[in-house]
Amino acid sequence: MTEGLRYAYAVVRDTDAPEAARTALERVPGVAGEPVVAVRHLGLAVLAGTVPAEDFDEGPLRQRLEDMAWLEQVARTHQRVVDTVGAESCVIPVRLATVCQGEEGLRRMLAAGRERFASALDRLEGRVEWGVKAYAATPAPQEPPAPQEPPAPQRPLAAQEPPAPEGPPAGTPNAPGGMSGRDYLRRRKAQRQAAERRWGDTEEGARLVHDTLSGLAERARLHPPQDPRLSGVSDRNVLNAAYLVRREDSAAFAERVGELAGRTAALRVELTGPWAPYSFTAPEGTDARDGADARDGAQSAGAEG
Repeated sequence: MTEGLRYAYAVVRDTDAPEAARTALERVPGVAGEPVVAVRHLGLAVLAGTVPAEDFDEGPLRQRLEDMAWLEQVARTHQRVVDTVGAESCVIPVRLATVCQGEEGLRRMLAAGRERFASALDRLEGRVEWGVKAYAATPAPQEPPAPQEPPAPQRPLAAQEPPAPEGPPAGTPNAPGGMSGRDYLRRRKAQRQAAERRWGDTEEGARLVHDTLSGLAERARLHPPQDPRLSGVSDRNVLNAAYLVRREDSAAFAERVGELAGRTAALRVELTGPWAPYSFTAPEGTDARDGADARDGAQSAGAEG
């Protein structure tokens, strides 16, 4: 059938389409459980599947995109299709939730973006994307206070003296047996300075990681720090970067990330990939968010990898 709504996942060369489509069809169903097939036009092919109007027509889709659980599932599946195909051939991811009217709509999309798609396929042939995130590691908890001496045995109730009036708890400024106000302020200042040094160490460490990895990659792209409400990670994200690496250089790149990860105790480094080149589908100096949406959506929702 040629009518109905089609959900687009990725663009490949026409010569890669038969194997790419067959791989996706056998291993990964689409976002609606549908088979993924190739629609060819002008030397290109878009991998797409038929989806129901009650979920993917313009009005329902707008509402569905507000449903985080549904969006998580779509993002995971979209990414899985793209990465399955990307393992076999050069692939250009399509923006998350791109829906066309029938096969004719898919062909119009290929015609409108033909020059951009063909250029990207030429640039990205044999390349993969690696993601690196660095977080300010949570400092180790302070030593617990030394146990206090057990209280002295109390005299019988009748022999007890009236209780002394309560004062400020020990450890607060000017409390009996506690520190002076000056000592208290000095300790607070030292704590602030230690925190500032810790943040400085993590930011400097993140710059070192990025500068080093940029020298090993053909291209690098910095993304905004991840929102902890979406990522589920409470540590401060000080580096969120993507690196375009030749497939044959991937092992050396991953090994270098591991070496950098052990250099600074205050920095926790995470490596993800290899991915299809989501962040590099656009030419240098232009916005590449279209391709990265599916990957970021899936990772923010907790996708593995």
